[in-house]
Amino acid sequence: MEKSAMGSRRGALIIDTDIGGDADDAIAVAAAARHVPDLALILTSDETTGDQGEGGRARFARHLLNEIGRADVPVVAGAALSPTRHHCVEDLVPDTIPPQDTDVVAAVRAIAATRPGPIRWVGMGPLSNLALLLERAPEVAPRLRVTQMGGALRYRAPERAEHNFRLDVAAVHTVFGATADGRLEPPEFVTSEITFVPDTEIAADHPLYRALSAPNTPAWASLLVDHLDRWFAGFHPSTRQHDALTLSVALGEPFVDFTPMPLTVDAIGRTTEAERGTPVRVSASADYRAFMSWLYTRLDPAGEPVGAERW
Repeated sequence: MEKSAMGSRRGALIIDTDIGGDADDAIAVAAAARHVPDLALILTSDETTGDQGEGGRARFARHLLNEIGRADVPVVAGAALSPTRHHCVEDLVPDTIPPQDTDVVAAVRAIAATRPGPIRWVGMGPLSNLALLLERAPEVAPRLRVTQMGGALRYRAPERAEHNFRLDVAAVHTVFGATADGRLEPPEFVTSEITFVPDTEIAADHPLYRALSAPNTPAWASLLVDHLDRWFAGFHPSTRQHDALTLSVALGEPFVDFTPMPLTVDAIGRTTEAERGTPVRVSASADYRAFMSWLYTRLDPAGEPVGAERW
């Protein structure tokens, strides 16, 4: 096993997220917004439509970033997949937050035109936006350094694929195809076996929840607590930090060990190690205690954000 080895961990950071369902996405976005001056763009995936409102995930991301003081970071509403089940923040977004832009390709091209060097892509939802970019902006692909939450070698429900892969199987095949033919540097996959563990659970009795909900905390912390409360009440009494762990890898933190591995993807999105598979990097283990300590320091409202003078 080895630590992440994706080369430079500097350069523009793009987060691709299905924020607004499980609160781990919002926790990860907040951690990045408070401590990564190079956060350049938030894209949303599995976007809301119909009676849940158009682009509701993007509007929530915009509101959260504004509360943190990151109005400099654009938000783009990306792929909508149907149906959307996990969305619980409709009532947390003020009417003053308008619909966000929807041109994913133009937004990423703008980042590529103004930010030299590698572009760090952190996938926290289905791979739809990444696949779209590979197809419509192939000139950007060689610069992408993809760290994706998703996939599984031993998924807890063997009859189906992991959630992010299952939502858009065609996109998974597009990404693996681009990797196989050399258009995309081999991604790092932070898999379900490593993220779906009790070691990263946050519930209402967790120290981080208590810190966020303490008296006189800033508005962004209260917004996270409101989101957590809705998730706990409507879906599950805790949230596991799949996406913040994935973010930590993209930022060069040493919490996750990886193994180079050739993978194949079947017709429903399940991944299997195979000699003739596509070479990628797959998470093998994690130091959860160190990771959770790191996450606490990045979201503790009493702590100062990093690089605020550059925003």
